[in-house]
Amino acid sequence: MNKIYISKVVSWAPPAENPGEAPKIEFTPPLFRRRLSQLCKMVIQAVHDIIEETGCGDIKQAFISTHGDIKRQLDVSRQSLVDKEILPASFSYSVFNAPIALASLACKLKSGYSVIFPQNDDFKDAFQTAIAPVLCGDEKSEILVYGNELIPEEYEGHYTATAPDGSRLNEPFVFAAVLSAEKNDICSREIDLEKCDLRSAKAFLKEIL
Repeated sequence: MNKIYISKVVSWAPPAENPGEAPKIEFTPPLFRRRLSQLCKMVIQAVHDIIEETGCGDIKQAFISTHGDIKRQLDVSRQSLVDKEILPASFSYSVFNAPIALASLACKLKSGYSVIFPQNDDFKDAFQTAIAPVLCGDEKSEILVYGNELIPEEYEGHYTATAPDGSRLNEPFVFAAVLSAEKNDICSREIDLEKCDLRSAKAFLKEIL
């Protein structure tokens, strides 16, 4: 199968003058959102918005991120090196599935999720892996979420390269959409997987918006 159907797309990105800004996610309890990172808040916002936009209900999610919650991972590394210990709370928020797990909690989703960490920023490979359950018939549809947060200055030198389509890699943003193997009221736009630009997440987003 070389075609898939996609819903309307929701996205969120901070303003250029404040790239570390995060959505307020005021639909969540204050204590829940108090310690969340930029990436976690962006992913929660995107999952919430795609459910509101499409009314898709409780379906599985697939989350793709190049470097995950990298700022919190840096904080955990500092704790390990300086304090010689890692606080359980810090570690639990730093794991790679934390953003989509927290989104599931915030939006009361119980169908489960998968998390994909593409090697060498290979969005095409990650995207094909994410949609495999839909294409093979294991799932009728799923919510696809892609997101990256602002990379800390300590890592900036390692992320100065560009994606194959020329876009910068250190640009925080998130998008979400519902994908289905069959055309329906929610997923009405057809995507030809052989012709679609999958060189990077931004290239894919530009094509489907």
